[in-house]
Amino acid sequence: MQNEATRKFDVVVIGTGPGGEGASMEATKRGLTVCAVERMAEIGGACTHLGTIPSKSLRTAIYRLMDNSALIPRSGQPEVSFKDLRRNAQTVISQQVRMRGGFYERNEVEVFGGQASLLSPHEVQVEHEDGSITIVQTRFIVIATGSRPYRPPEINFAHPRVFDSDTILNLPETPRSMTIYGAGVIGCEYASMFRNLGVKLNLVNTRPRVLEFLDDEICDALSYHMRDTGIRIRNDETFDHLETHDDHVVMHLKSGKALKSDVLLWANGRTGNTDQLGLQNTSIQPNHRGQIPVNEHLQTSEEHIYAVGDVIGVPALASAAYIQGRYAASHLAEGETEQLRLRDIPSGIYTSPEISSVGRTEKELTEACIPYEVGHSMFKNLARAQIMGRPIGMLKLLFHRETLEILGVHCFGVNASEIVHIGQAIMAQPAPQNSLMYFINTTFNYPTMAEAYRVAALNGYNRLM
Repeated sequence: MQNEATRKFDVVVIGTGPGGEGASMEATKRGLTVCAVERMAEIGGACTHLGTIPSKSLRTAIYRLMDNSALIPRSGQPEVSFKDLRRNAQTVISQQVRMRGGFYERNEVEVFGGQASLLSPHEVQVEHEDGSITIVQTRFIVIATGSRPYRPPEINFAHPRVFDSDTILNLPETPRSMTIYGAGVIGCEYASMFRNLGVKLNLVNTRPRVLEFLDDEICDALSYHMRDTGIRIRNDETFDHLETHDDHVVMHLKSGKALKSDVLLWANGRTGNTDQLGLQNTSIQPNHRGQIPVNEHLQTSEEHIYAVGDVIGVPALASAAYIQGRYAASHLAEGETEQLRLRDIPSGIYTSPEISSVGRTEKELTEACIPYEVGHSMFKNLARAQIMGRPIGMLKLLFHRETLEILGVHCFGVNASEIVHIGQAIMAQPAPQNSLMYFINTTFNYPTMAEAYRVAALNGYNRLM
């Protein structure tokens, strides 16, 4: 073991993705000495380099391409290469790395590059790329190592036509056809993107419906629209085996179907990045998917060790990871967490069109025997949606029949991930301000997409008459 050094910090944060960043910034602002450990070459984690930022940048580039019809010939295949579409993503990634690096510098959080592993519940070893070792002694640890795509051992991911969500953005060119196995958030987002590029697409879903955690009406709307654009959704199917060839792949399903395509994107499940953390030197025991169990305060079985973000499983959202990181740092510093909201975290799904929701679904309210009513606003009737040429979609409000409290907001269509925050803000208010009447009595700019709230509120209120 060469060049071993020992350092002391109040808090060690393992990972610099959204969860790690949130924890590092909050802890240092509370007067604690903090260091962060990142095994990738640059800070930002998988969110910045492999997931959210590059995939959403690609999605935007595709939308720009679609808006410029001169670039799309009659064949439906764009004349812009896949690598060209990726260039914007690399620009955004570089900007994000510089910006986030500035956060760590200004807040005096020292960043160690290398692989972290726990030698004991209060000691973290960092093995640097040059082979040198730093031992960090600490009072608290926050594990924010994220997750990676689940890779079944029977599938050869080294084959040039087999991809997962970490490697799909390295496609050398736009394929003519694709099979996506897994119709979760990642699978549905990439299905929308590649279909918009004119790719013939099979979306294989292991469940009866795509994204069945969504409100049923939103789920049905997405399925209808995906099919309408030409995506072939195959529900209730299970993988059997895969044939790989030089110029194509064939996925065989247990139902007997054989799906031939240029490439395969495996998007079925995630694995927590815990296998190299040395957790055997603590009492922490990850589950079979490498995810770390935590309590309501994000503490592991070792009370001074917290875990946040994708490494703990659902909701596995960048936005949730950041607030979880802040929450953990707040709790370890003060035991005070009331000012941070871990409930009612909105989901944002960047399909085409996008989806966002916060609060409960109709199914959940029905099972809880809560008397509710529904208000709708169809985007095709909104002037702003007509002006933008984006008429597909709707806003759906769920509210209590007696108190008029907003119980759920579900949006499908253009700018859904932005629109939902208006409803989220009202839901967070104390009664009676969290009422449907806010939307009925408030003046909205015209024409705007926000006006959908007034329309949906009036639609629902009229159902009570």
